[in-house]
Amino acid sequence: MTYTESEAQAMAVVRRNTEKVQGEGDFALFEELFADDFVDHTPQPGTTADKDGVRILYHRLREAFPDFRPEIHWQTVDDDVVTTYKTYHGTHRGDFLGIAATGRAVRFDTVDAMRVRDGRIVEHWGVANLYGVLGQLGARIES
Repeated sequence: MTYTESEAQAMAVVRRNTEKVQGEGDFALFEELFADDFVDHTPQPGTTADKDGVRILYHRLREAFPDFRPEIHWQTVDDDVVTTYKTYHGTHRGDFLGIAATGRAVRFDTVDAMRVRDGRIVEHWGVANLYGVLGQLGARIES
């Protein structure tokens, strides 16, 4: 598939966030990539729907899983919205969703859609399989 220059640039912004910020903990880059008026339409538990909430989430993930690593399977873009399907990997070394460190390796799939304008991420929608993570950590899950 052929993308316009602006679509390719939007995909590169999202890829840098995934690989460099989430995967390597480059929070100086986080400040560059996220717009100050960013809105998260699907914030995770214990966070807010703004830039500060995402910063908190990313820090919590890196504290709980110091070796946190994303694996991007594919990306696509429609106008200014980049959709990414990825798998996150990590070893549970700190508290996560109220579960103390277990030392267990986890992996979970995520699909994100991020709107990019003027080289910055301005909106996010996402679905993460946190239910699966809880099971991998040995949490008792009742249906």
